[in-house]
Amino acid sequence: MTIQAKKKYRSDIAEAVHETASGLQRIGLLDAKTMREFDASCLTPVEPLTGRQIMALRRRAGVSQGVFARILNVQPKLVSEWERGEKKPSGPSLKLLSIVKARGLDALL
Repeated sequence: MTIQAKKKYRSDIAEAVHETASGLQRIGLLDAKTMREFDASCLTPVEPLTGRQIMALRRRAGVSQGVFARILNVQPKLVSEWERGEKKPSGPSLKLLSIVKARGLDALL
């Protein structure tokens, strides 16, 4: 048995539509291309963030770089580098930041 991470949806309706489409794909009534289109339309979008945007997210949440880093499971130095524009978040970090942007820090707690 595998444990899957809970996906973050735009809304409860989007979640219901996505789950229905997933079921249709599992039984062969929906092809992979169409399922990817459902993924794109239902799941929280991931857009690049600037250092200023990341700093604004953190400040809006009212936490230090250290606390923000701990919540995102990254090193505090990395949050500082993002905010200064020295590095850009990617992969899971960017996805988590997108969720924070859309739903606030409480969505990760």
